[in-house]
Amino acid sequence: MTRSRASGDGSSSQIDLTHTAAAADLIARLSPAPQAVVAVDDQGVIVATEAATRLGLPANPLGAVTATRDKLAMRRKLAEAGVAQPSFRAASPGRVPAEGSALGYPVVVKPVGLSASRGVIRADTWPAAEMAEQRIRAILKAAGRDSNEDLLVEEYVPGAELIVEALLIDGTLEPLAIIDKPDPLEGPFFEETLLITPSRHPEESIAASVTLASAAAKALGLRLGPVHAEVRIPADGRPVLIELAARSIGGLCGRALSFGLLGESLEVMILRTALGIPSIDRTRSRRAIGVFMLPIPATGTLTGVGGVDQVKAMEGIDDVIITVPRQRRVAALPEGDRYLGFVFASGPDPETVEHTLRKAGSALVVEIDGEGVSR
Repeated sequence: MTRSRASGDGSSSQIDLTHTAAAADLIARLSPAPQAVVAVDDQGVIVATEAATRLGLPANPLGAVTATRDKLAMRRKLAEAGVAQPSFRAASPGRVPAEGSALGYPVVVKPVGLSASRGVIRADTWPAAEMAEQRIRAILKAAGRDSNEDLLVEEYVPGAELIVEALLIDGTLEPLAIIDKPDPLEGPFFEETLLITPSRHPEESIAASVTLASAAAKALGLRLGPVHAEVRIPADGRPVLIELAARSIGGLCGRALSFGLLGESLEVMILRTALGIPSIDRTRSRRAIGVFMLPIPATGTLTGVGGVDQVKAMEGIDDVIITVPRQRRVAALPEGDRYLGFVFASGPDPETVEHTLRKAGSALVVEIDGEGVSR
């Protein structure tokens, strides 16, 4: 059961997000009435949009937000607008290998409605595509979704990946941070580890990526609020849109970003926009920052994470947060959808931050009582 906190006069309410219409109704009936409704993850964006609409608050069109939660619908809308993205096909049950052949291997196979890279698998051959389809349909069943729904099969685009973190204000995209993903994301699963800003990509690549994210948001019909776009830059330097979400960066990663002389958080910037309060300063407060997302290396029971105190004592480390308690069952990608924790670092430049985070990552030891589930 997914839950969300909604505050009116400083009190809080827990609202079940499983049933969208009922959740939106509950938010709309809060007293005093909310002045803004903001989602913090993919699961909440549709509820937030419906609730804001019922309250008469500024909101994106429901169809635009819904498209960001359906990867196939999003691809089709972007294709209609001519936005640069991977070639793609929809695959009904048993059709993934054939659609992969039509596109040309390697391909990436995705469930249309899951997030956090859950169920996303690269397939290089027909037999690999068959195995990927079987595995993804089992993941869908475990997630309570229709295991026979169409899957998205798309061209694998090699290249570096970056994030455009931005706010839409009256339809204009205002970039807040360009975040590099220094580790190659080549598959077979697409597990993110390092995120570092400012970007070290050429200015022309950054500018083209921002333009691409803006065009994608416009094509989907988004006009306000946070945007999280993931972009690949292939060898020819022309960016390709991989994903776009109507939310800010997920998990605890947003806490690394701060803006202006007061060091306002990303959340404050988003709330200011939602409330119609102009932000004083959108420049980043610190020179270079980064996050190491601690991946789950195997499926099983987490028995501990060693080296945390050692990492906290390292120069340049701002914080270490382990988010999964001991003795909790965890699942590795592609079945899993979360990380074990986060390491935050800052420094004079991106290179120093990357070095610090790689050192921290090598010092952390994850202990899992495995179940023999292969990746």
